[in-house]
Amino acid sequence: MADDDLRPPPIGLWPLFLRFLRFGALAFGGPVAQIAMIRRELVERDRWMSSGRFNRLLAVMQALPGPEAHELCVHMGVRARGWRGGLVGGLGFMLPGFLLMLAAAWAWFRFDVGQGAFAAALLGAQAAVIGLIARAVERIGRHILVARSLWLVAALALPATLAGVPFWLVLPGGALVHGLAATGRRGAALAALGLAVAISAFWLLRPAPPSVDVVVAAAAPASVLALFLTGLKAGLLTFGGAYTAIPFVRADVVPRGWMSDGTFLDGVVLANVMPAPLVIFGTFVGYAAGGFPGALAVTAGVFLPAFAFSMVLHDRLEQVVGTPAVHAVLDGIAGAVVGVIAATVLQLAAGLAGQGPGSPLLVIGGLALVAAWTLKGRFAAPLILAVAAAAGQLWLG
Repeated sequence: MADDDLRPPPIGLWPLFLRFLRFGALAFGGPVAQIAMIRRELVERDRWMSSGRFNRLLAVMQALPGPEAHELCVHMGVRARGWRGGLVGGLGFMLPGFLLMLAAAWAWFRFDVGQGAFAAALLGAQAAVIGLIARAVERIGRHILVARSLWLVAALALPATLAGVPFWLVLPGGALVHGLAATGRRGAALAALGLAVAISAFWLLRPAPPSVDVVVAAAAPASVLALFLTGLKAGLLTFGGAYTAIPFVRADVVPRGWMSDGTFLDGVVLANVMPAPLVIFGTFVGYAAGGFPGALAVTAGVFLPAFAFSMVLHDRLEQVVGTPAVHAVLDGIAGAVVGVIAATVLQLAAGLAGQGPGSPLLVIGGLALVAAWTLKGRFAAPLILAVAAAAGQLWLG
């Protein structure tokens, strides 16, 4: 049998679900560790797919939005048992992290963990998680910014986001500029760049909206539909790693007054120690904004694209994403996302410094960034957060 003809052995839906449930329960350490576990067991040991085909599939998943490890589980499930296999494989992988985060969110708000004796420790952990996000910007950018036009897109997206240009202007601008440049139409790319700058300037010079206090006071409570759309936006715009979902979820929930930046960062801190894709922080955000229905809504929105891409486009993923024009557009969006998330790091750091003593928090965040740059392994992030929490308690408590 040729390597590319390898297929999964016959397997029932329940054993398939339990197989991926086990993967989910052991999914510590972020996407690199999760993907390595899937490769080791399903490709190298059990021969569900050739190594070459797995590498090509992984490249496709990295070009698409969504958590890559979860998308791989859905895809492998489809190979084993069709769309039903994709559904149970994806559900099995995400279920342990979802249940743990749901329980953690309930306990967090039931016992008011964010206040009182733990407040100083949480400030330390929040500072550290900003350092981890900053490290992710470099790591994601190293893989995405492989052309001068992508560097330009990211460099312009950063100040545009800081100035207040919304992502729904920034991302299409990046897609258009790089999409044209990558396909050899440099004159058109320059014209598109000028148009994007002009539209952004027009947006910034429009009549000022009501003040933030007025907007927050007038904001409607978080509805299930609004939270589902928040999750769906994150799921559709998660390029290069789940850290890229952070700015889009934050932009939906913090300005609307549904939670503070500190509470938002608490969710990201918890997600870093859960056996799940980091994007599971959306479950915490949904619970904070809308209780149990909100948690379900955000989680469903976040993971829906991962299920859809792998189940609906199972046989066409490589062809679709391999099309040069489509690939260029996706790369342009990803380049703009790098700039957006870099801007979010600066915004989060400024907001955290305003919550407490700025200098100690900046030191903790800086040391966490250095540690994230040097430490390797699946438990590096939880270790960094634990040490930062202890430092916050000792320094600020």
